[in-house]
Amino acid sequence: MSDQPAFPPPAPPPEDKRALAILLGVVFINIAGFGVVIPLLPFYASSFGAPPWQVIVLFSAYSLGNFFAEPIWGKLSDRIGRRPVLMITIFGNAATYVALAFTGDIWLAMAIRFCGGILTGNISTIQGYLADVTPPEKRAGRMGFMAAAFSLGFVTGPVLGGLLADPSQGTAGFRLPLLIAAGLALTAGVGVTLFVRETRHVHKDAPRRGRFEGLSDAMAHPVIRRVLVVSLIAMAGFAGMEATFGLWAQNQFRWGPREISLCFLCIGITAALAQSLLTGWMARRVGEAATLMTGLVLIAVGFAFQPFVGQHWPVAILGMIVVALGQSLAFPNIVAIISKSSPPDRQGEMMGLNTAAGALARIFGPLVAAPLFVGVGPSAPFAVAAGLCLPAVFMAWRVSKAVRRSA
Repeated sequence: MSDQPAFPPPAPPPEDKRALAILLGVVFINIAGFGVVIPLLPFYASSFGAPPWQVIVLFSAYSLGNFFAEPIWGKLSDRIGRRPVLMITIFGNAATYVALAFTGDIWLAMAIRFCGGILTGNISTIQGYLADVTPPEKRAGRMGFMAAAFSLGFVTGPVLGGLLADPSQGTAGFRLPLLIAAGLALTAGVGVTLFVRETRHVHKDAPRRGRFEGLSDAMAHPVIRRVLVVSLIAMAGFAGMEATFGLWAQNQFRWGPREISLCFLCIGITAALAQSLLTGWMARRVGEAATLMTGLVLIAVGFAFQPFVGQHWPVAILGMIVVALGQSLAFPNIVAIISKSSPPDRQGEMMGLNTAAGALARIFGPLVAAPLFVGVGPSAPFAVAAGLCLPAVFMAWRVSKAVRRSA
């Protein structure tokens, strides 16, 4: 990688709106299946009699698998193509949901979640595909559309999971939603097989690189290394809150899976609207770095709200809506900045490093949040998440300076 932060491709591929629409549909279906599972995990783990720390490990096992897999899948997609990597990972995702539905042991469930994290480390591949078919000036908006598809999936998935789960039946009460998640993943895999065309010809001459060469290049890059730090810090706080949110809501409001799924519904609708209507527009008006900083500030405000809500659950939902709005502005622009700062034949590899940073954050965030939740108080993870946004904002400001110097 050169020292210049921007890499305009010499012959950018034409924008393929049909491929974009199909891929966004695949993202929605796949994430809906993923969303079925997420709010159920604390209750699923409790059905084994698992203490809170094992609930956190169940969350972190998936992220640990993601951490190892994302850079590998992203770099592999640059070499062999986006389509085969998507097919392997999505069909593998379906298999892990089926295995999770029928396991009878919490430790085996953790191992399945770890394997699921490895087999579904495909976010960087999807982002690389979008970068392949989208002109650089439109990438923030397109990444916002992808994030909106994610959010709509998280709207649909948790509602399905909350309505279909029956914790009174023990682990068997979670079998139906897990099988529904497997079916949605299979549908997404069929969609990729039938309708997503390959874009590898864009990067067919990509050279083979050493295992750590990409990381070394990213750390030497004045923009990418700072953006990776922002991603790591911001996601760590968010992941810690996410892993304990179900337990916090149960303690604070006596909520169960249905109430939590409705809260996710409000969050998802907010995020989907903001990502599809606001993210790209704001990035074009003030730039990706400024939009990133604005999003981080909103995340901090939303998190700081939560320890003071008492028994007023509508106020808690309002705080989470502010967080969702901040996420909608911040995270798509992280991806857009990395994409515009990476050479065209290394999109998957660089985005894989970003998603690996996020996965690392989702490992350590919950592991720190668990003792805070138990030892300090149920609202402590929110306070720490708000505090972590402050150094993330400072680093995002450094990113904006580096981008301006390169202009």
